[in-house]
Amino acid sequence: MGRRREPVAPPVAPWVRTRLRAAPGAAAALALLVALTACLAGAYPRAVDRYEDAGLRRALRQARPEHTTVRLSAPQPDLGLPPGRRAAALRPAALQRQYAKVLGAIGEPLAVDRAQSAYGVAGTVTPAVPDPWLPRPTGLPARVSLTAQSGLAAHARVRTGRLPRAARPVDATTPEVEAAVTAATAESLRIEVGAVIHVPAPGRRPLAVRVTGILVPRDPDGAYWSTVPLLRTPSLVTLPTPGPDPDRYWLGALLLAPEAAPALLGTGTDPARYWHLAPDPRALRVHGLDRLRAAVAALESGPALQRARAVTDQGADVDTDLDEALAAFSRLRSGIAPLVAVAAAGTATVVAVVLLMTGGLAADRRRAELALLRARGASLTGLAGRLLAETAVVAVPAGALGLAAALLAVPAGRVAPAVAAALAATLTACAALPLRAALAHRTVRLTAPREDIASVRPSRRRTVAELTLLVLAAGAVAGLRRRGTTGDQLVALAPVLVGVIAALLLLRLHPLLLRRLSGPAGRLRGAVGHLALARAGRTRASAVLPLLALLTALTTAAFGGSVLAGVAAARDRAAVLTVGADARADASAPLPAAAPARARAVPGVRAVTPVAVSHQARPADGQDEVPLLGVEPRGYARLTAHTALGAFPSDRLAPVRARPLPALASPSVAAAYGTRRPFPVRLADGSAVTVRIVLVRDRTPAVPGADFLVVDRAGLPAPAARPTALLLTGDRVDAGALRHAVGTSAAVRVRAEERARYADSPLQSGAEHVYTAAVATGAGFAVLALLLSLVRAAPERAALLARLRTMGLTRAESRRLLILESLPQAVLAAAGGALTGWSAITLLSPGIDLTAIALPTAASPAPTAGLRPDTWSLALPALAVLTAAVGVAALQAWWTGRRGSVTELRAGDGR
Repeated sequence: MGRRREPVAPPVAPWVRTRLRAAPGAAAALALLVALTACLAGAYPRAVDRYEDAGLRRALRQARPEHTTVRLSAPQPDLGLPPGRRAAALRPAALQRQYAKVLGAIGEPLAVDRAQSAYGVAGTVTPAVPDPWLPRPTGLPARVSLTAQSGLAAHARVRTGRLPRAARPVDATTPEVEAAVTAATAESLRIEVGAVIHVPAPGRRPLAVRVTGILVPRDPDGAYWSTVPLLRTPSLVTLPTPGPDPDRYWLGALLLAPEAAPALLGTGTDPARYWHLAPDPRALRVHGLDRLRAAVAALESGPALQRARAVTDQGADVDTDLDEALAAFSRLRSGIAPLVAVAAAGTATVVAVVLLMTGGLAADRRRAELALLRARGASLTGLAGRLLAETAVVAVPAGALGLAAALLAVPAGRVAPAVAAALAATLTACAALPLRAALAHRTVRLTAPREDIASVRPSRRRTVAELTLLVLAAGAVAGLRRRGTTGDQLVALAPVLVGVIAALLLLRLHPLLLRRLSGPAGRLRGAVGHLALARAGRTRASAVLPLLALLTALTTAAFGGSVLAGVAAARDRAAVLTVGADARADASAPLPAAAPARARAVPGVRAVTPVAVSHQARPADGQDEVPLLGVEPRGYARLTAHTALGAFPSDRLAPVRARPLPALASPSVAAAYGTRRPFPVRLADGSAVTVRIVLVRDRTPAVPGADFLVVDRAGLPAPAARPTALLLTGDRVDAGALRHAVGTSAAVRVRAEERARYADSPLQSGAEHVYTAAVATGAGFAVLALLLSLVRAAPERAALLARLRTMGLTRAESRRLLILESLPQAVLAAAGGALTGWSAITLLSPGIDLTAIALPTAASPAPTAGLRPDTWSLALPALAVLTAAVGVAALQAWWTGRRGSVTELRAGDGR
C-alpha cells in the first residue's frame, strides 16, 4: 500500500515584500522624507549645544583669567615651627604634592587646564627698594613683588641671559638669590641682566636679588601669565593724593626660581603659598553648567573647600570670580533659549503634521484594499501590525541614515538628545499609517460614509478637545505676557497653540463661508465657478491636518520673521546711537582744514557734516561741564533726520544779529538753565558766548550722552568753531579709505563695523542661525503639506477633468476650475495665517524682550528691543502659500491635458 501524500499548502507571498514591490515609488518617497526629518531632528540639539558651548568659551575668554582662575592660597607656615620645617613647606616638592591632591579634591565638573595652572610662593607685601637707579616718576621708590612660580621654563622664552636657579638649598638666611624679569618689566624699570635689587629684610641685611635673564612670555594672554598680570607687565601705581600731580611709583615682579622660595621667609614680604587652577574652556559644556556652578560654590565655601584645606592648610582660602562669569552667561542664555524653543516647537509641530499627513495619504490611497481585508476577517490589531512592519522596514533604516548624516554634519554636541530626536521622528513616521488605518477601519462597513467638510458635523469629543486646547493656549499666552520667556515649556508653545486654535476655528467657519459663496457663484454665467465651490465643499474632513500645518507654519514664520526683523532693527538702532552717523571721525584737537574735503572724496560718502565739539564748556560760569556742539544747521538737521536722532528744523538755529545764539539742548540741560532767559557759556579758551535754548531733544548724533548744547558754528569764536569731528552719511562707506583720508589724527568708527560687532557673539549669532533654519524648515514642510494635500486629490481631479472635457470643457476652463477649487483652502490658510501671526505677535509681544539675542551686553546704548509685527514676515509666507496652490493646480491642469482623456477613463480604474 503506497504512502499517503500530505497536502501541500499553496505558497503565500510575504506581505512586506509584496507591498514594497507594488509601490516602490511611495516607499522611496517615505524613506527620503524620514531620512530628511531624522537628519534635521538629530542636527537641532547638536547645533544648539555647539553654539552654546562656543558662547560659554567666549564668555570665559572675555572674563579674562584674572577673574576665572580659581586661586587657592594659604598663609606662610606657623612661626612656631622649626626653621627647617617652615622652609620645607615652601619647597617645590611639597607644593607639587599638595597641588596633585588639590586637583583630586576639586571634583569632576570643574575641568582644570593643567598646562596653564601653576603653584608657588609669592609675597603678599610689596616692599619699596632703595636702589637709586630704578625709575622714580615723582620721587617715590619703586616696589617689587617676589614670586617663585612653577613651570617658568615651559611658559617663557629667554631673550637675554638665562633662567634663575638655586645652586644650593635656600632658607630664610640666604643672602642672595637669582631672579628673572619679563621684557616689559625690564623696559619700564630699566633692568638689565646682572643688575642687583636689594629687598629690605627685617633684622638682617637686605636680600640681594640678582637678575640673570630677561624673558618673553610664550602665551602672554594665557592663565599662567594673566592670572596675576603683574608677573608679565609692571604697573605704574597712582596714589590717591590731592592735587593736580598725584604721587606715583613703579611696581614690578621679580620671578625667582621655585627652589628659592624659602628665601622669602627672611624678608618682610609675608609670603603665601598658592595654587592657581585655570579652568579648561575646551572641556566645559553648557549642559553641565548647573553642576559646574554648584562645584564652584562648593569650592568657595563648601565641602570642596574643606577637602582642599585638608590637603593644604587649615588657613587656606579660595578666591575666584568664575561664579560671576558663569552667572552672567547663564542669564544671557536664559534670555535666548526660550526664543529658540518657540521656533523649535513650531517647526516640530509642522513636521509631525506632515508625517501624519503622509500616513493619512497612504491610508486614503489604500482605503478600498484595507476595507476589503477587514471585511474578509482581518483583525484590527493584525492589520495595524502588518502596516507597522511594512512602514518600519522603510522608515527605520532611513531614520538611521538621517541620524548618521546629522552626526557627520554637526560633529560637536551630545549624541543622546540627537538620537532621541531622530528616534521620535522615525517612530512618528512608523506609527502614522497604522494609526490612521486603525482609526478609519475600526468598524467594518459595506460602504464608505460621506466625509466631506460640508456634511460632517463636529463630535462632542472634538469639541472637548478644542476647548482643552483653547484653555491651554489662553494659559500659555497669559503666562508669557506675565512672566516673559522665562516660564515653563508651555510658554514656548504659546505661538503654536495660537496657530492650532486658529486652525480649528477656521475649520468650523470653512463650511459657512462656502455656503455663503455658493449662492452668488450659482448666479454667475458658466458652471466653472459654481462647480469649483461645490468641489471645494466636497473636500474631505481630513483636511484639518493640511490646514493645521499651514497655519502653524505661517504663524511660526510670521513670529520668527518678526523676531529676526526686531533683532536686526535693534542692532541697527544700537549702531546708530553709538556712531551717530554712517561713519564718523573724532579728534581731540581741531582737524586740518582739508580734512572735510578729503573725507567727502571717500567712496560711498554722500555728505560730510563738520562739528566743533567743546567738552569743557561751562554754562552760566558754573563748575558743571556740558558738551557744546558747533554745527552748520542745515547739514546737521539733514543728519538728524537721516538718523532719527533728535530731528529739528534748521531755521530755528539760525543766528540773529545782536541777539543770543539759539541753542538746542537736552532735557537735563534745559531743566537746569531754563528756556526763557539767555545765559553765558564759558569755553575752554576763556572766551564766552551767550545762548538761549529754543529747542529740546532727547538725543543728538554728535555726542552719545544725555547732556549737550547745539548752536550754529558761525556764531562761535574762530578757535572754538574749528571742527573736531566729521559725521559722514553714505550707503557703503569705505572704512579703510576714510582712515587713510583723515590720517592718524582722528579715530574712525563706521556704523557697519559697529553693527557687525553686535552680531559677533557665538551664542547670539548661533541662536539667530538656528532660529532662521528652524523657521525655514517649518516653512518648507508647510509647503510640503500643501503639496501632499493636493497630491492626495490629484487622481480624482484628473478623472474629473477627463470626464468634463468629453462634455466640452476647454483647457482654459479646466485650468480655471482647478485653480478656483484650490483657492478656498489656500486663501483661508493665507489670510488666516497672516491674521493669526499678527494676533500672536500682538498678544505675546509684552512678554518678549529681544535685547538678549540682539545685543552682546546689557550696557548697549539702545533701549529695550521689543517684538513688533513685521509686514514682510506676515505677507511673504501667505503669498507663497497662494502661489504654490495656484501653481500646482495650473501644472496639474496642463499635465492632465497632455495625457488625454482615454488614459484617465480606463474601465475599472477606481478614481
